[in-house]
Amino acid sequence: MRTEKEMMDLILEKAENDERIRAVVLNGSRANPNVRKDIFQDYDIVYLVNDVQSFTKDHSWVDYFGERIMMQMPEDKVMPPAENDGKFAYLMQFMDGNRIDLTLIPVNKMEELVNWDSLSIKLLDKDDIVGKLPPSDDRDYHIKKPSEKEFADTCNEFWWICMNISKGLWREELSYVMFMYEQINRNVLMRMIEWEIGIRTDFSKSAGKLGKYFHKFLSEKDWAKFVATFTGPDYEQIWRSLFVMCDLFRRKAILVAEHFNYAYPYEDDKRVSDYLKKVKDLPGDAPSFEGIAVNDQSR
Repeated sequence: MRTEKEMMDLILEKAENDERIRAVVLNGSRANPNVRKDIFQDYDIVYLVNDVQSFTKDHSWVDYFGERIMMQMPEDKVMPPAENDGKFAYLMQFMDGNRIDLTLIPVNKMEELVNWDSLSIKLLDKDDIVGKLPPSDDRDYHIKKPSEKEFADTCNEFWWICMNISKGLWREELSYVMFMYEQINRNVLMRMIEWEIGIRTDFSKSAGKLGKYFHKFLSEKDWAKFVATFTGPDYEQIWRSLFVMCDLFRRKAILVAEHFNYAYPYEDDKRVSDYLKKVKDLPGDAPSFEGIAVNDQSR
């Protein structure tokens, strides 16, 4: 496997020797002093260039960087559709284990397309077009405080999607259930967990992309709860995990609400929770749904 120095030398030598490349900026985890280095870190590189089409008319120029396992070019795809905003990216996984995510940005569109985030290090600037960048850190990725509306919408989304999940479970529609559970409510739960972590860290930390650092911030008990929200394809197991997810979301949301003096939707929580329990016990051939009994004391 080529070393970091070998890879950086390769990236910079290409830029130095090609007059079309006017500046080079490093982004991502390799620009983050707070991240432990490992062998799977990408080289997230921006080349600011003159005449992007002179590069993209013949993609073989990237062979310079080494033998690849495969390459992806998002701007050359129809699924998902390309952004067509002037940038062009080459995502390259090499045989030796290294990976470069190289984005070409036209110099004449730099101000339109680029807003350098806090994980940006200038490596080369032939014309001083990038300007001075502050020392790199992850401040732009710190957890942000929720507004009252963001908090309310997140609670509303979670409890609403729980009912969709229960409907799919009763119908035994596994792909629908798992989409609602993992693609929607998983993200909503993680957002609430991030806010609670933010409170405990004075909103001065990042929990990592997709919560990959949760284990560093959660208590042993809460981490075990979070792990228990992951489930397999068995419907009974999904029900158990769903109730664990509800409990974890509820506890974190109430803590966030109390900290910011926001209103937690106790009524929605109570009624949806009762609804879930009833749907779970509803026979698969039930001809009707009798509704949820209202407890006047909870009003």
